Amino acid sequence: MNSKRKRYKTCIVLLAAVLAFGSALPAFAAESGGTTPPSGTTATVSTGTAPAIGKVALNATSYFELKNVVMMPEQGNKTVTFTVGVHNGGTTDLQFIDYWPRLRTKSGNQISVRVLPQDKDKNRIPAKSSQDISFYATVNESTDLKDLIFEIIKWDFSMPEADFVRKIGDVSVPDDYSVVTPAGQAHTIQMASNPVKGTIKKVLMSKNEKNYTPTVVLNLENVGSKSVAVPGYQYLLRTSEGYMYPLDAKAVKDLTLNPQTNKDIDLTGSVPVSVSTEGWQLVIVQNAQDLRLNLPIAFFALPAVSDTDGVDTGKAFSFTNKAGTYTAQLNTVQRLPWEDQDILTAGFTLSNKGPEALPIPDLTGYFKLDDNVKVEAKLVRTDNVIGLAPNAEAQFQFIGKIPYTSQFGKVKLVLQEKTGSGSSDGKTDQQTAASDLLEFVHRSELMNIPYNNFGETYKVTNVGRSVSYKVRSVTTYAGDTADTYTALLEVGNLETRASDISKLVGYFKTAQGRYYPASISEVKSKISPEGKALLLLSTNIAKGFPTSGTSVIIGEAVTEGKLTEADKKSDAYVNAAAYWLPQEDFTVKKDFKNIDLVPYQLSFSNIRSIIDQQGVKLKMDYELTKDLMLNTNMEGRKLILELDDADRKIKFNKEFDFKDFDGGSTDKQGTASGKLDPKDKIFIGKHKDLELQADDKNLIFEVSYVKKFKLNLYDSFQGQKKLIATKEVEWFITTE
Repeated sequence: MNSKRKRYKTCIVLLAAVLAFGSALPAFAAESGGTTPPSGTTATVSTGTAPAIGKVALNATSYFELKNVVMMPEQGNKTVTFTVGVHNGGTTDLQFIDYWPRLRTKSGNQISVRVLPQDKDKNRIPAKSSQDISFYATVNESTDLKDLIFEIIKWDFSMPEADFVRKIGDVSVPDDYSVVTPAGQAHTIQMASNPVKGTIKKVLMSKNEKNYTPTVVLNLENVGSKSVAVPGYQYLLRTSEGYMYPLDAKAVKDLTLNPQTNKDIDLTGSVPVSVSTEGWQLVIVQNAQDLRLNLPIAFFALPAVSDTDGVDTGKAFSFTNKAGTYTAQLNTVQRLPWEDQDILTAGFTLSNKGPEALPIPDLTGYFKLDDNVKVEAKLVRTDNVIGLAPNAEAQFQFIGKIPYTSQFGKVKLVLQEKTGSGSSDGKTDQQTAASDLLEFVHRSELMNIPYNNFGETYKVTNVGRSVSYKVRSVTTYAGDTADTYTALLEVGNLETRASDISKLVGYFKTAQGRYYPASISEVKSKISPEGKALLLLSTNIAKGFPTSGTSVIIGEAVTEGKLTEADKKSDAYVNAAAYWLPQEDFTVKKDFKNIDLVPYQLSFSNIRSIIDQQGVKLKMDYELTKDLMLNTNMEGRKLILELDDADRKIKFNKEFDFKDFDGGSTDKQGTASGKLDPKDKIFIGKHKDLELQADDKNLIFEVSYVKKFKLNLYDSFQGQKKLIATKEVEWFITTE
């Protein structure tokens, strides 16, 4: 009997410990984050080699080492990651489940610690061996590394029942502790347990009146013994003020480093010119999608900016023909994705500095890569002009195509004028005979697409077609086998007349370097001066695919050397710019008031349920308003209103098409007019008695036993949906 009591008491003690420390025990750590991992995702995170901060001795031969302590700012808090190196010098196995790291601040605040999912099964450390186990924690914005103290404890149920732990030792973060690798030095990153040295080779910089455009050249060298795939890292530029700006990584798709080989990665982005250029750092993070965290990998201090001599962008050169003297300036050289190829584009300005008007020359040209490979180019006139008045200018683009696998260091644009006469043997096509005018030289690492940080507006100021572009939001519509990822793009008309929107080409680019072509809705009506249009860009992605660090590239569509018109199919694009996309807001509203459905806003009221011999009816009033300065194309989008009572397995819904929203109107008294029925459709105005109905005579027997149901509202696109609002409603009671 005493033995039973003892076992019973032991079980109670163990249960109490689990309840008290469940979020800290290894067996529960992977589940304590409070989020449900998307289907098919795991958090396999590389780690850096930040300095060790101290050791805690277990006995004469074994010890724990605290290392790789890194802090990363997030929105509203900070993420701390650290590694416990377990060194077992004994003659028997060490069970890590008997131990645990705890974290507290010097002021005494306890901080919950969780193990990274990839290390959750690491427990047995064999004799005469070592094992690294990595952890993470979330702290508030005001906490610094120097405020933290790490403790190693052992679970000991002979200790007082209020704690059940025995402290082995602790380590504080030194005041002078730094994880930033000095400029010119290497930092080793563990990629799949394989060491890879990272070094900043150089930093190049250009600027305009709005932004700096830095290019950071990062060299990764595999110093291990096996090949390793470079993870889908996100790269950030951190300023001395603490501002973080994302950087785009070129040529990282499916990048694998073989042993004892290295690869340069060009990282480029945009930083406002109002920000100081002193003390910049490169920060490498990895997004753990299932944890919804950005985990820090490495920090590098950036060296001084390297010389960019030998690049001809921004420099004016003159040439003379029979008509007169012209000035040409190379503005941009870009490399853009296009199906299974890449596009080379060179944008230049042709101007007339003289006192008399000049005709537009009959220009042609080509690219030459590394002074050896010739790439044919087509001229695109993006300004609708027929001549150059004194002191006037016009914009042009040259377009060529190359395999997307092509590698080169230097690109040259050779500007020519068609001569209109063939060779003496008559075999040369008159259209291809040309004389050289100018050569412009550029370098591959500076072939940057201008990147716009979220919320920034990008302007294209072509003659007669000046517009602005800005990303408003992103939405993922979940499906059964795949998801649809969308971005809402706002296009503004900067002209003084009503204007059509240029046809666009778009590509989503993920942090892993993968490109997904974007389908773009079209607004075919003209946009009034200062008016705006909303375009929906969409693509299909694998279900649960991580979208953190995604950007979108947008350019004006081109067909056969001209901007694409009507229903013609594009064969290239120009004037491209990229936009960093924001983190998606997954918040679900808990009421049905002021639901944002840009450009609409919707509210429901007087929600009430009715039951009779025919089935169940749900009635409600609603008000729908619209921003009339926004033109939209809502094809494929619907609202789904759903009644869901899981207990009684009662579920039915009704779909409302966005294209009906503009189809009705109301008079001053709020009475519906037009062809739409406010009981059956949702449209602009304030209306009563919208109905949902389920015709099932047996429902009356089900409903009589329940008290509440859920009313769910989904935003749907092309058959896939996202929950945007939900509300608990009592049966037969009116709910506001």
